[in-house]
Amino acid sequence: MEEQAKRIAELLRLLANEHRLLILCALMEGPRTVGELHTFTPHITASALSQHLSQLRTAGILSSEKQGMNVVYTIRDERVSALIQAIKAQYCPDMAP
Repeated sequence: MEEQAKRIAELLRLLANEHRLLILCALMEGPRTVGELHTFTPHITASALSQHLSQLRTAGILSSEKQGMNVVYTIRDERVSALIQAIKAQYCPDMAP
């Protein structure tokens, strides 16, 4: 039980950043390139965006695939998708599908 609590706390720590939440909300609509994701987080540098993506990928939340000159990101963990959907439904009902 303690190990599960640690994993959940780490997930919530990752989600507690507004930029990472915006990234995940954008990816709820489908796969996106780094350039497309940057339009959802215009107030951070490309380097900062890459750091956030790296953290989410390392945690197993995102997967990435090289497609030509682009890297395309998707949400890998369906539990995270369900969590983001629940957050949007409760706190952003106008954004929920």
